[in-house]
Amino acid sequence: MRPAILNPLFADVTALQGVGPKVAALIARAAGPRIVDLVFTLPTGVIDRSARPKIADAEFGSLATLEVLVDRHDPPHSPRQPYKVIVSDETGFLTLVFFHARADYLKRALPEGERRLISGKIEDYGGARQMTHPDHIVDPNDAAALPLFEPVYPLTSGLTPGVMRKAVAHAVERAPALPEWQDAAWLDKMHWPGWLDAVRAVHAPSSRGDLSLHTLARMRLAYDELLANQLALLLIRRARIKSSGRSIKAPGKLRARALKALPFALTRAQAEALKEIDADMAAPERMVRLLQGDVGSGKTVVAFLAMLSAIECGAQAAMMAPTEILARQHLETLAPLAEKTGVSLEILTGRDKGAAREEKLAKLASGETQILVGTHALFQEHVTFKDLAFVVVDEQHRFGVHQRMALSQKGPRPDMLVMTATPIPRTLALTAYGDMEASALTEKPPGRKPVATRTIPVERLGEVVDGVERAIRKGEQVYWVCPLVEGSDVIPATAAEDRFAQMRERFGDKVGLVHGRMPGPEKDAVMEKFHDGEISILIATTVIEVGVNAPNATIMVIEHAERFGLAQLHQLRGRVGRSDKASSCVLLYKGPLGETARARLQILRETEDGFKIAEEDLRLRGAGDVLGAAQSGFPRFQLADLAVHGELLSAARDDARLVVERDPDLKTERGEALRALLYLFSRDDAVKLLRSG
Repeated sequence: MRPAILNPLFADVTALQGVGPKVAALIARAAGPRIVDLVFTLPTGVIDRSARPKIADAEFGSLATLEVLVDRHDPPHSPRQPYKVIVSDETGFLTLVFFHARADYLKRALPEGERRLISGKIEDYGGARQMTHPDHIVDPNDAAALPLFEPVYPLTSGLTPGVMRKAVAHAVERAPALPEWQDAAWLDKMHWPGWLDAVRAVHAPSSRGDLSLHTLARMRLAYDELLANQLALLLIRRARIKSSGRSIKAPGKLRARALKALPFALTRAQAEALKEIDADMAAPERMVRLLQGDVGSGKTVVAFLAMLSAIECGAQAAMMAPTEILARQHLETLAPLAEKTGVSLEILTGRDKGAAREEKLAKLASGETQILVGTHALFQEHVTFKDLAFVVVDEQHRFGVHQRMALSQKGPRPDMLVMTATPIPRTLALTAYGDMEASALTEKPPGRKPVATRTIPVERLGEVVDGVERAIRKGEQVYWVCPLVEGSDVIPATAAEDRFAQMRERFGDKVGLVHGRMPGPEKDAVMEKFHDGEISILIATTVIEVGVNAPNATIMVIEHAERFGLAQLHQLRGRVGRSDKASSCVLLYKGPLGETARARLQILRETEDGFKIAEEDLRLRGAGDVLGAAQSGFPRFQLADLAVHGELLSAARDDARLVVERDPDLKTERGEALRALLYLFSRDDAVKLLRSG
């Protein structure tokens, strides 16, 4: 049960004064449906009303707060004209302008002959000063009612700044004082305020400096969120370690056969990763290990050699890929090896229907099929293994944790190897995969040539197209990536559909098109044609970032490369250079380039090291952008920014480790407070594990 003290925060925003169902729907779009979502929606700016000039000194375009005398009202002669009120001070006159105004309201708010404080933007109207719809009109005797500083919050269409500001203010008022979950000595050392004081401080900025990610209040709240993340991961890890697995120690005959069949020797990094996986599999606890490696670093081979240990011990293994085309590629890579090793390999996808599907399921249930490769179809209920001992999940961030867990329940606590070709900066790896051990493949297999990377302005497009023609005459293939699916008036970038039409005119049916809006089977059919060499040029959006393996593709053209993230560009480049042929990547850009875009393209030209690129990407863009919306396996932080608060993450990791060692069931006074912290940041899963053991 969530601690009762948190209930006010987890109430619906309709519980706030002045928030009905209509406004609640808008707030939910901008921030979220609960009061806690408003509390954690931090200001993005601040309006400063502290400037108090005289009328003659107020600059055009500035925001000013003036004390004025109301001289006279000037009502309109027709409804189309504005209502005007003339005000003054000893230095000059100012006209207040109101459209669609109610005269009775204005006469009450601005009585003739009385003084008023007004605040708003000073405008130039034919050389005279005016203010349209002042933001505030206040009696000078009630000056405290005029806020000198107002926070600015994210909005959505139909939601006004005033309504959002009031809603957040009421939400912060409802926030309770919570028991302190931070270590007292650490709080003291960092000079951080308590939780509630920090919340109030971040919502009451009085300058741009108060919006900094480095203020004491902001650092405190960021650390709270990171501690919740790390504590949850370590509790999940502890629960898994407590759940015993099975010890798998194979003599290694099958592996020896497979190694003999490989056309190359393993790299040092591959051998090292295998050693770590073997040690985990031999241990009585269940293995969950992350295998990171750049595109083409040989992860699939490592996974296959590890699976053979389970098979040699009489069990089965499964490999799950996020798309059918990726599953089929794994099958192609593994089939020759499996045949030479004498292991039965099968694939199961959503395409399998009727009798053929039933036959596959029967072979799996009897144990005749030793390795099953497939998509998420693998964890459907009626898919039964005889004895599943080892599971490989490819491109983990494309699956939710629940899908990963569903597959792991197909056997008696099978060992799990999670693979990703997206090199992840160390800080991000800790937040997303902190519950796992990690191995990294940092070398490319022998025979792979580096990809020559060039940046070319879009004005030289004709030369690039000529180069493409020369390549396809030699029987090579080309990827051509565009940032958009179809043309847009808003974004000046080339769309895949337009480029496809143009290239089709020149190269005919040698050109294919794939993008994310196409139905799955249609997309797969085009990719298969490219893979089989029926198509020479594949025009695409970033749907090809993870997927097609076409060893014959030697050129990657990326249009408007300045619009892509660094890690994304690196992933796309990794689609070529997959054979011993010389390959190149052409980054077409539209100048002039901003500083970040220039730095990004420069880094790509200098290095092919995905891990180095990932760290640079985090530094240049910040964590939110690096992760991208598609990478659902990563936590979304509201208060912490890993590019800024990365060092706090290491401290949170150490603190969480100490807590789990000393108070694994969170029973002490601090432990109880930490339970509230976990609920506060919706890490309830970790608390449930405490109860279930």
